[in-house]
Amino acid sequence: MRMLARRLLLPGITTLALTATGCSSAPHTGAADAAAPATLAPAGDGTPQQLDVAAAPEGTPTPAAVARAGGKGRTEQSSLKVASYDAASGRAVIAKAPPGPAPKPTKSTSTPSTPTSPSPTADKPVAVGDVIASAPAPGAPNGLLAKVTEVVGKTDRGTEVKTASTTLASVLNDDKAEGKVPVDPSSVTVEPLMKGVTFSWAKTGGVKFGPEGAKLPLGNLRLDVNAAVDTAPDAPASAGASVSGFVQLAPQVEFSYDGTPGAGSGPRGAFLGMSGDWSSQWKLQGRAAASTGAPKRIPFAKLHSAPVIQVGPVPVVVNLDLTCYVQVEADGRVTLDVQQDVKGDFKVGGSYALGKGWTPVSRSDVKSTPVTATVTAAGKVKGALGAEASVGLYGAVGVSADFAPYLRGEADAKASASSDGKTSLSGAWALYGGFDLSGQLHLQLSLFGTPLFERKIPLGALNREWALASGHAGR
Repeated sequence: MRMLARRLLLPGITTLALTATGCSSAPHTGAADAAAPATLAPAGDGTPQQLDVAAAPEGTPTPAAVARAGGKGRTEQSSLKVASYDAASGRAVIAKAPPGPAPKPTKSTSTPSTPTSPSPTADKPVAVGDVIASAPAPGAPNGLLAKVTEVVGKTDRGTEVKTASTTLASVLNDDKAEGKVPVDPSSVTVEPLMKGVTFSWAKTGGVKFGPEGAKLPLGNLRLDVNAAVDTAPDAPASAGASVSGFVQLAPQVEFSYDGTPGAGSGPRGAFLGMSGDWSSQWKLQGRAAASTGAPKRIPFAKLHSAPVIQVGPVPVVVNLDLTCYVQVEADGRVTLDVQQDVKGDFKVGGSYALGKGWTPVSRSDVKSTPVTATVTAAGKVKGALGAEASVGLYGAVGVSADFAPYLRGEADAKASASSDGKTSLSGAWALYGGFDLSGQLHLQLSLFGTPLFERKIPLGALNREWALASGHAGR
C-alpha cells in the first residue's frame, strides 16, 4: 500500500484544497481594492510612494531597512545588518553590512521611477525609536521586525540594542505596495516522515528533473508519495491497501499594503496569501483496515520555506509551512481501485479593508479528468491526500488551512466503471470525489498595523463533493 505524493505539491495541496472548491469564499480586497488610488509622489520627501514588490536579490546578504526616529516618514535601505538576535531578551547586535546589491528604485504612479541617490543617513548608527526590518539573521531565522527601545552600547561585533515588537505600518507608513512573488522551489526544505517520499523541483539556471526523468516546468515543485496504509486483517495479500500519487505546484506569495493617508495609524487595506497553479493525481487501492473513532491521519512530510520579498527598501520575510498527510476512514470490508486526476489554480489568504476588518479569501478553478474505478464487496471507504498549511510574516502565523481532497466509495456488491460511461455492474454502488477545507485567520495578522480582532476568524468549514460514477445492476 503505497502512496505517491510530491513534496511541495502537497503543500500546494493545502492551498489546493482551498482551490479545489471551485468557488470563492470572499472577494479579494487587497491594497489595490480596499481604497481609491491616491496621488503618489516620488521618493525622498516623505510623501506616499508606490513601492515595487519583488523577490530579494540572491547571492548577497539583504541589508536591513531602517525607519529613523524623527525622520520624515521615509524608510531607507541602510548599510546595517542584524549580526545577532536573542528572542528571549529582545537584544540585538547591529553591525555594518558587507557591500550588497544597489537598492532597487521605487515607482510612482504619477511620474516615471528614477534612481535615488544613497541616503546620507545610511551609515548612521541606530538610535532609540528607529525601526529595523531584517531578512533572516543569526538568532532570527524568520527575520526581524522590531523597534529600538534602548542603545546598550558598543561591542566588538557592533552596537547592542534592546528592541520591542512593532508592525509593518511603522516601516511602510503611508506607502502603497502590491505584487506577486514566485516561491523559489530550491528554497523549500523537506523533512520526510516516512519512507517512499521524494521531492523534485525545477528552477531557472538549476533545472532538476522529476521522477523517472520527467522534466518539470520551471518554477514547479513536486512531491511524490508511495506508501502503505493499514490493511484489513482478513484481507488477502492481493488486497493490500495503499495510497500513491503526486502533487505539483508553482506557488507564489501575494502581498499588498495600502497606507494611503487618512487611515490613521494603520493601513486602509492589506492582503497576505498564497496562490498558484497546481495539478495532482492520486490512487487509492486495496482493502483498508477499519478505522475506529476519528479517521486515521498519517503525516508523511513537513515542508518549510521563508522567502524574502523586497517591498521597496523593506525586506519582508514570509513563512510558509505545510504538513502533508494521508487519511483513511474505512469499515474494513470494501476493496477498491480508484484513480483521480485534478488540475486547477488557487488563492488563499486574508484580506483587510478599513471599516470592514479582516476577511478570509479562498478561490479556485478545478477540473477533473476521467476517473476509472472498481469497487468490490459491501461497505464504505474514504481516503484523503491532504495538507495542513500556514502562511505568516516574520515567523508569526497569519493564515492556517487544512485541505483534504478525497475519494469516497460505497458498494453492496461488485461494480466496475469509468467516468466515460462504460460500466460493468453487479449491485448498487457509488463513487465520489471531493474535498474538505477548514482554517482560520490569526491575530498575528495585526503585524500589518491593523487593529487586533478578539478571536480567530474561521475560514468556514467547507465541503464540496461530486459524483464520479454510480449505478445498479440491471440499469
